[in-house]
Amino acid sequence: MIITSFFAALGQMTDPRFQRVLLLGLGLTLGLLVLATILFVNLAMWLVGDSLTLPLIGTVTWANDAAGGVSFVLMLALSGFLMMPVASAMISLFLEQVAEAVEDKHYPHLPKAPGVPFWDGLVDALVFMGVLIGANILAFALYLLFPPLSPFIFWLLNGFLLGREYFTLAALRRLGPEGAKTLRKQNSLTIWLAGTLMAIPLSVPLVNLLIPILGAATFTHIFHAVTGTERQG
Repeated sequence: MIITSFFAALGQMTDPRFQRVLLLGLGLTLGLLVLATILFVNLAMWLVGDSLTLPLIGTVTWANDAAGGVSFVLMLALSGFLMMPVASAMISLFLEQVAEAVEDKHYPHLPKAPGVPFWDGLVDALVFMGVLIGANILAFALYLLFPPLSPFIFWLLNGFLLGREYFTLAALRRLGPEGAKTLRKQNSLTIWLAGTLMAIPLSVPLVNLLIPILGAATFTHIFHAVTGTERQG
């Protein structure tokens, strides 16, 4: 079921609606990271001030520029680390369009889903982004402690989080919060395995940016599979 759902989603990646969601998500992600970089650099320069007195050296006037340069490089490195979780959260704002595209093509016999209110989706996306970023930052310590296991820790952690999020969002459209929660518990292992399949390519630059779209589409198929909805396309 997981493999079938994955390839059905993969075969629809050229759908214009998929591409639109990808561009919207990436645009918001880049804008957010650029804004965060500007704020962080300016904050670092403000905290250091125009001059700084150092032991044995005395007063230096280049500390402000140095703080700006170091903070900029730090944010570039951090942005590379955060690109995927932030993009995933931003794209989750537009999951409705991905799910609709999947259902229009593969489940045209279904009635229109009630959907998820925009503000509920926004709050969920922000919470998801916070959890995803926080969990990956905490896991970074495990990567350092157990370097040989770091890929598996990364895949299993993000597989759990992505699977939980995308399945819940797909189920919310038709079942509501309680129904989605119940169905997720009943299929937790399947959801984790499918999420891990999504997480494995996350370490591949550029390819990882396609995973939120592919994941949302795959879990829409998985949702219909576990609820017994027949796929017609």
